[in-house]
Amino acid sequence: MRDTDLDVLKLRLEEIKAMGWIKNRRPGNVGGVGNTLEDLLDVDENNMQLPDFGEWELKSQRADTGSLLTLFHCEPKPRNARIVPKILLPKYGWRHQEAGTAYPESERSFRQTINAVSYSDRGFKVNVDRKNERVFISFDFSKIDDRHAEWRDSVKNGVGTQDIAPNPFWTFQDISGKLNKKLKNLMYVKAASKKIDGEEYFKYEEIEAYIDPTLEQFLVLMERGMIYVDFDARTGHNHGTKFRIRPAGKSELYQTHIKV
Repeated sequence: MRDTDLDVLKLRLEEIKAMGWIKNRRPGNVGGVGNTLEDLLDVDENNMQLPDFGEWELKSQRADTGSLLTLFHCEPKPRNARIVPKILLPKYGWRHQEAGTAYPESERSFRQTINAVSYSDRGFKVNVDRKNERVFISFDFSKIDDRHAEWRDSVKNGVGTQDIAPNPFWTFQDISGKLNKKLKNLMYVKAASKKIDGEEYFKYEEIEAYIDPTLEQFLVLMERGMIYVDFDARTGHNHGTKFRIRPAGKSELYQTHIKV
């Protein structure tokens, strides 16, 4: 089934590649390059547990980007604690940059892209606990950068200077399940982009297939700071917690890499 889906997907992508420059169908959307490709393939936008196209997950980026590539969405445990909306956002969040304009004056934000190599400027860090087989987020008050002094005081006078309780975490089993269900077979497409009369156009050129990721390599890449945890929440709306990778790390995550 995987090979059959691959043959069909390769054929469709070669047809799209032959179309040349294609107008962005989602202007103003940072994910327009992927949304346009999904539209051309008649694939519904999918943040679910299953792949996009048969047994293949589709990922695409602009050729000139240095942005992280989202692997999957997964909210932290313990789930009944609803850690992002109930703890991180109200207790550790800060004033949203558009509070008082696009949003109410009281709008708060908790947006952090963090790794396991160093603390963020707000004191958050990813930790890989191999003994207890989990990845968890910790907080160290002493690591907050001085430019966040006002927020640091609000944390000290609010939730306090101790670590997050409970620590947000994901089990190795959680991560392995994501890799094997949604990302077992990954088709990665790069697109050149340019503006024509003020509108963006894409040309889908580079196509690569990645097969069989491993949990061990995921953990190694996370320990090396190549895989990040990305929180993106504001008052009243959690955009979802994502695991993201530096594009160069894809070939290390997967056992097989094929240039299509």
